[in-house]
Amino acid sequence: MTLATALDALFAGRTTHLLRLFAVPVFALAAYRDVETRRVRNELWVPLVVLGLVLLAADAVGALRLGGFRLRLFVIHVVVSLGLVAPLGYVFWRLGGFGGADAKAVIVLALVFPEFPTYYLAGVAVPLVQPPLGVFSLSVLSNTVLVGLTFPLLLAARNLLAGRRRPIMLIGRPVQVPAVATEYGSLLETPDGFTRDGLDLDALRMYLRWRGLTLSDLRAHPDRYRDPASLPPEGERGDPTDGALDAGSPVTDGGTPDGEAESTANPGDPDDPWGTAAFLASLDGDAYGTTPAELRAGVELLVDRDEVWLTPGLPFIVPTFVGLLVALTYGDLLSALLRAVGGAP
Repeated sequence: MTLATALDALFAGRTTHLLRLFAVPVFALAAYRDVETRRVRNELWVPLVVLGLVLLAADAVGALRLGGFRLRLFVIHVVVSLGLVAPLGYVFWRLGGFGGADAKAVIVLALVFPEFPTYYLAGVAVPLVQPPLGVFSLSVLSNTVLVGLTFPLLLAARNLLAGRRRPIMLIGRPVQVPAVATEYGSLLETPDGFTRDGLDLDALRMYLRWRGLTLSDLRAHPDRYRDPASLPPEGERGDPTDGALDAGSPVTDGGTPDGEAESTANPGDPDDPWGTAAFLASLDGDAYGTTPAELRAGVELLVDRDEVWLTPGLPFIVPTFVGLLVALTYGDLLSALLRAVGGAP
């Protein structure tokens, strides 16, 4: 292949479509990390950002060479993808609906996939279903929402099969308390009953590491550790980390040996049971928006119960990855559904 032929293929979009498939293994790795740790490193997105900028420039040159309708369509796709889809990721992050990694994933998709690519599998052109507007990142986002909607249905089915019939069976599942410290998600209960705003389990791990304790310690000696006089002095407090399971010391066993005297060098605030206010005040930032009252209620619940309900929270990047695979092969699920019910051409 000559250089001229290669450049023609690049600017015609054939090569850029193939290069965009590099996003598939990157999103697969991001989905795996999101399931395992609920953390996705920023460095993972850098190659896709660079690739997206290069391919966007190549597609722009190709569209300029063709001019006319092709150029106008390219501009529309890019404007919608970068001007609507990418900002949606940021807005949902600011509103608290997304995590930071989720927002970055949406922004990267908007940059890498402004237009529908075309691939040939066994002589068949895919994606099969393309909406009239043809903004690929928008289709991935709508696919993600539809895929995500299956999660509460599967969770409810699992709870029903196990005989757990509760109003919260669509969003949660029961867990034995000793296992809570190794789960991701948030509690769906407080000592006063069910809630959608229970304690974030990352914040719980941060608190335990700060105190140098385990959940078993709190459950074994609740009266001792409820007393703020049991807080370790400032110089002996642990690193709270960010609450990830692999970010610090284990919080499920070990801890202060039974019967060891607790330091009283820091008497603490008698109006601060469990030292939750002192913990949050010691942080440079916060613990995922947790308040002293929320943390206190969560700890009280965990030392009193043997089983609690929690919501695991489906990592957003997992349905995003599935939505991307579906979009690359089948296409736009929402358009297909609308066509099936006669709501779209």
